Amino acid sequence: MTMSEEKINKIVAFIPIKLKSKRFPNKNIKRFSDGTPLMELIQKTTLEVKEIDEVYVFCSDDSIQEYLLPGVKFLSRSKQLDSDSTNAIELLEKFIPLVDSDIYVMLHATSPFVTKETITKGINHVKSGRYDSAYPVKKMQNFIWYKGSPLNFSMNPVPRTQDVEPVYCELSNPFVFTKDVFNKYHQRTGVKPYAIEQSWIEAVDIDEPKDFELAQIVYSLICKNHE
Repeated sequence: MTMSEEKINKIVAFIPIKLKSKRFPNKNIKRFSDGTPLMELIQKTTLEVKEIDEVYVFCSDDSIQEYLLPGVKFLSRSKQLDSDSTNAIELLEKFIPLVDSDIYVMLHATSPFVTKETITKGINHVKSGRYDSAYPVKKMQNFIWYKGSPLNFSMNPVPRTQDVEPVYCELSNPFVFTKDVFNKYHQRTGVKPYAIEQSWIEAVDIDEPKDFELAQIVYSLICKNHE
């Protein structure tokens, strides 16, 4: 039976948040020039996705609750998950047993410009039953080198850029997957994943202070266009 033939009872989104980052401490609550905390953007977008039933912030620090928007739930996690070596699968291992759902949507506050349309697209492709998961990508149709050699083009003859075989870089938001996929493969992506292609704006990701400078420029332009 495919996912489309089953009744989807619940779709849950969760946003893991860590405040103590070595490269950029408190980046998730860093404020833009108008005072808006970074993590507010992904919350706002996620709440606008009508397919999602519940939205959680998964954090070890109770003080994060003052930054939650109405409609977003707080779920406490162990401080052991705040290690720089903690990966996404470890977070999922702890979150999924606490919150049951048919489909999970994993999002990160540090990629604040993903749109509700992109999140909805990922959910709908998984709900269709044709795909067991969906993951975000940025298309790169350029001359790519890997370990000193051409990866996606020939040197003789050198092709036109438009004829180069594109490669796809995985991004941060969103990862959409069924509970069955995680239980079976212990991953966010299964054997039939759908690649959600995104714009360069959606691909903006904040790891270091200089990344936030770019995000501020993008944020200012978005706000100006909405005036």
